[in-house]
Amino acid sequence: MQTRVYLIRHGAVVGAETRRFIGHLDVPLSPLGEAQMGALARRLSVVELEAVYSSDLQRTRRSAEILAGPHGLAPIAVPDLREFDMGRWDGLTADQIRALDPAGFADWMARVGEFQFPEGENLSRVVDRAWPAFERIVRAHPGRPVMIVAHGGTNRAILCRALGVALERILALGQDYAALSMLEGAGERWTLRLLDRGEPAGR
Repeated sequence: MQTRVYLIRHGAVVGAETRRFIGHLDVPLSPLGEAQMGALARRLSVVELEAVYSSDLQRTRRSAEILAGPHGLAPIAVPDLREFDMGRWDGLTADQIRALDPAGFADWMARVGEFQFPEGENLSRVVDRAWPAFERIVRAHPGRPVMIVAHGGTNRAILCRALGVALERILALGQDYAALSMLEGAGERWTLRLLDRGEPAGR
């Protein structure tokens, strides 16, 4: 039985204009993020949903609440759906990282699929926690439509694993704020039905 999964990135966050690496930092949605989620909620109000899941960070929990509202559902928080733990880089901008650790930043840009964030995670570790969480959700709703609201890195990791995409190509899978992707399948066989780079507010 094929399960349809609506995989969504949370909306824009407070301070997004600084382009900081926020990782495990628990930042809230900005007014723009709230509007993006409201627009996406209206867009998805007509689809059938059996359950809504999210990471346990507030930007995803709030996004999931907005999206689940029209369906009368209460989102379920799953800590394993969290964003990358970026360790010492959490909260820093790219320019700050380049200044503090130029060799590390260059290594990250060259080996994004393998890079180990200082005192944080690498991509393989994110896949090792996020993919089993994804599988548990699918097993709980065989043949039924579900929604997962997570993060840019986590969603890309799930998409790479589901589609057999090499981890070094992870950045090719667009995941802007409020991006909507749709997967259909079960077990090891998944098809990407939609890869939406983001939902502008008011659309």
